[in-house]
Amino acid sequence: MKVSSVTIRRRLFMALLIGILAFASLAGRLGYVQLWEGEELASKAENSWRREIPFSAKRGEILDRNGSILAYNISSPTIMAIPAQIKDAKSAAAQLAGVLGMTEDSVFKMITKKQMIVSIKPGGRKITTEKAQQVRDLNLPGIVVAEDNKRYYPLGSFASHVLGFTGIDNQGLTGIEAKYDDMLRGINGNISFLSTASGGQMPGSSDTYLEPKDGLNLELTIDKQIQTIMERELDQAMVKFQADNIIAIAMDPTNGEILGMASRPTYEPDKYRDVDPVIYNRNLPIWMTYEPGSTFKIITLAAALEEGKVNLTGEHFFDPGAVEIGGARLRCWKKGGHGSQTFLEVVQNSCNPGFVALGNRLGKEKLFEYIKNFGFGKKTGIDLGGEENGIMFKMSQVGPVELATTAFGQGVSVTPIQQIAAVSAAINGGTLYKPHVAKSWINPETGDIVSNVEPEAVRTVISEKTSKQVREALESVVAKGTGRNAFIDGYRVGGKTGTAQKVVNGRYSPNEHIVSFIGFAPADDPKIVVYVAVDNPQGIQFGGVVAAPIVHNILADALPYMGVEPRKNQLSKEYKYGETPIVTVPNLIGKTVSDIYEDLNMNFNLTSAGSGDTVIRQSPAAGTRVDRGSTIRIYLAKDNDESNVR
Repeated sequence: MKVSSVTIRRRLFMALLIGILAFASLAGRLGYVQLWEGEELASKAENSWRREIPFSAKRGEILDRNGSILAYNISSPTIMAIPAQIKDAKSAAAQLAGVLGMTEDSVFKMITKKQMIVSIKPGGRKITTEKAQQVRDLNLPGIVVAEDNKRYYPLGSFASHVLGFTGIDNQGLTGIEAKYDDMLRGINGNISFLSTASGGQMPGSSDTYLEPKDGLNLELTIDKQIQTIMERELDQAMVKFQADNIIAIAMDPTNGEILGMASRPTYEPDKYRDVDPVIYNRNLPIWMTYEPGSTFKIITLAAALEEGKVNLTGEHFFDPGAVEIGGARLRCWKKGGHGSQTFLEVVQNSCNPGFVALGNRLGKEKLFEYIKNFGFGKKTGIDLGGEENGIMFKMSQVGPVELATTAFGQGVSVTPIQQIAAVSAAINGGTLYKPHVAKSWINPETGDIVSNVEPEAVRTVISEKTSKQVREALESVVAKGTGRNAFIDGYRVGGKTGTAQKVVNGRYSPNEHIVSFIGFAPADDPKIVVYVAVDNPQGIQFGGVVAAPIVHNILADALPYMGVEPRKNQLSKEYKYGETPIVTVPNLIGKTVSDIYEDLNMNFNLTSAGSGDTVIRQSPAAGTRVDRGSTIRIYLAKDNDESNVR
């Protein structure tokens, strides 16, 4: 069929029109891409070409409350390879292997990988600055020394469970390091460059440096000196008692600040891989739960006083040695009982039947209401990971026996941190505080405080009047009762002993106990509370014999350091048969050896150093109160010449 010229012209026109429209559409699309999407696409392209060599931010330092460094960073570079830029891989591998302590074959496999950037590990990861310089001196193309750092704990095992440790990538894994990881770790930086498809640097491009942003420094509530005293005493106690565990906490009762926290066994954060993970994963002062024993009687006492259920000096209680409750015979620790005594003496003697009577006077609803208000049965909220709740009876489970045993600290389960927080509330005027170990966040460049962690009052549990009565009763426990081994002459110390049988295979063990003591000073205005618990000490297992002397030693060193002045209106200590009285050290300076024996009067032993016949120094100093029979060390010289005294 013959096609007319008109039809041909129409078809040509339509084809031309379609071509013009297609061209216009393509031009429009190209224009749109160029004008509106060009910058974004160019950025995406550049990102696909860009490679980064990381530079780690410095992790914030951890300090004690006075600025002493507890954790900081040391330079620890990492060796990285850009395989496409390496000219002689075999030669590079041989030279690197010698410096990094790796085999040539393993290095060669890494630096010839089909990757843009490769970290040479393990030998090239977090190496010493000396090794890093050796690598730089090799001047190998494609081998880069990336700045990095690792955590260092200069005091070894000091406060290890509080501090925790970091992993290979400087991430917090336990303790404070994990709890505040986000604020401590900072933001990493890098050096970036544009790479060709083969991995080489794109011609005409330059490197870009993004500076890392360091983490904030963290000042803790921990006091280095108090922590050191505590750690010393725990080490000595472990040697002496060969216990399964020992726990200690020191706290400021007026605000919840933790001044010291330690436990044994312990570990060094730098060497955590060398110990059983159980040791570093369990911070015993906040994790371990156990029956508290008689330290829990403080709660019963405070509740009974607040509710007006007892007059400590105006009424008497007769202790026959045991009491029958709900078919169970509950015994006092003293065989035959304490006989007739005031309720203040019930507290001093830690008399179980007397506290059963107080529990009955309160009733289960009221006693357990106070237990709950003092913070037991739930976490304190301390800013450390791994805290446990403890275990309390449900009200539906509380019968006469459960009420009685709870009143003297048996059948319930608590944590040490709950214990010290609750007792602090009982003696600080009645306010329960949330314990905490973080104190301030500090800008690492300026040293300025970014923010403070303010004390957090949870609730008021008892009145100031009741709290004063509790303090006075617990002071009498130390002066006249079971806590006499915590007595410090010149200071007013209050406290309470605890001895609790351990539950082994579902039954109370007759031979294994957790013995404890909680003490505070000064009793009229508490500045520090110390709790010590010793798990299964070998030998004598009584809180007053084992734990009270440990608390005594901690307080005796901590109080003068804290600037706490001695008190003049201290209760006099009652000495039992066999106990050693306290005597005052005389002033021997300036006297001759032949003269001083009259001053000693059989109260002291004597050792000397130096040569001569005149005393120029002495230790302890004159006026110090010590146990009779203690040793005085004198330093002798001739005509006050100290050159021969060591």
